[in-house]
Amino acid sequence: MNIFDQYESNVRSYCRKFTDTYKSAKGSVITSEDGKEFLDFFAGAGALNYGHSNDAVVGPVIEYLQSGGIIHALDMHTSAKAEFIKTFREKILKPKNLDYKIMFCGPTGTNAVEAALKLARKNTGRSHVFAFSGGFHGMTQGSMSVTSNDAIRGSAGVALCNTTYLPYPSRQYEGFDTIKYIETLLTDDHSGVDKPAAMILETVQAEGGINVAPAEWLKQLRELCDKHGILMICDDIQIGCYRTGDFFSFERAGIVPDMVVLSKSISGGGFPMSLLLMKPELDIYTPGEHNGTFRGYQPGFVGAKAAVEYSIEADIANQVKSKHKLIMDLLSEIDNDERTQIRGLGMIIGIDFNDWGIDGMARSISALCYEQGLIIETAGRNGNVLKLLPPLTTTEEQLKKGCEIICNSVKKFISQL
Repeated sequence: MNIFDQYESNVRSYCRKFTDTYKSAKGSVITSEDGKEFLDFFAGAGALNYGHSNDAVVGPVIEYLQSGGIIHALDMHTSAKAEFIKTFREKILKPKNLDYKIMFCGPTGTNAVEAALKLARKNTGRSHVFAFSGGFHGMTQGSMSVTSNDAIRGSAGVALCNTTYLPYPSRQYEGFDTIKYIETLLTDDHSGVDKPAAMILETVQAEGGINVAPAEWLKQLRELCDKHGILMICDDIQIGCYRTGDFFSFERAGIVPDMVVLSKSISGGGFPMSLLLMKPELDIYTPGEHNGTFRGYQPGFVGAKAAVEYSIEADIANQVKSKHKLIMDLLSEIDNDERTQIRGLGMIIGIDFNDWGIDGMARSISALCYEQGLIIETAGRNGNVLKLLPPLTTTEEQLKKGCEIICNSVKKFISQL
């Protein structure tokens, strides 16, 4: 029995699939203690969009720490925070004509979701929320109440209330007019559904199986929210920071959410950090009404500033768009069976095996990939969607190698049926 099995909680999960003990990582490669190299198509569940130990991000953090820069400051004023705010506003928000106030939440995405839900209820005086089937928003009680996965919801141990779930434009609800349905719920005095304070959604459902909402649908949803005075909360925790090609995932639809939650890659290199962006008129929190001991982790601010500057200099947005086409071309050899569906946007791609009718097919293929040196996760209904989430900085040669491993693993699994 190793030290992890002996002393660490049973709650651990990723280490049960990716069983080596890792020692170092650089770019898109993770190295184990025994020197084996693994190509990373997981990217810390989206926390490492700019790769492991990116010099452009980590270098300024190391320099900051060596200079004696403050590490912990709660929400007090610091130079590091001021520099991040200035950089983020000047290089990200202003060029996109976005006028948001910035709230620094606790160090995880779920805390930002909690802050957004509380603020929506405080602004509207309403308690109900609309969420979507297939959505994932976190593992604390409020965020679980707007997460649809049965297993996750069951872990709460209490009833999760005040949420109505709506069909998302995914293959499970193909042809269903969600917009008309919501309009009916809100206007029918016998619908039995309370008018919500907010509607929370991912424009691309990640854990839900890489379901991409059409741009036109997002526009209609924005119009519906405006018409009925419902606040739109966009969860960009996993799909923001250029993952879909633009910095914000909603840009392709030309909409402006009332609130946006960010975490994971906002800090640039895996440092704990989360943000809530809100329209200025919504900023009615009183001092300390939502707080947290680690909402002022200064190395995160330093890394985030460096990441913004690096992403623009390296033209990450256009890199992602061109690499999307490359990935789809590389996967074309397994896209010739109608039982296999490949979908995605930017550098978040899902390979859906549900139509094969084989429980655990994606998990088995993930395991075969791991044997060949590729770390790749699963998502979606029954966990049967293979989820490609490589760092955005992954080279074309590495993408070719990873996709070759995936294709070989799929063919090997099918050959054994």
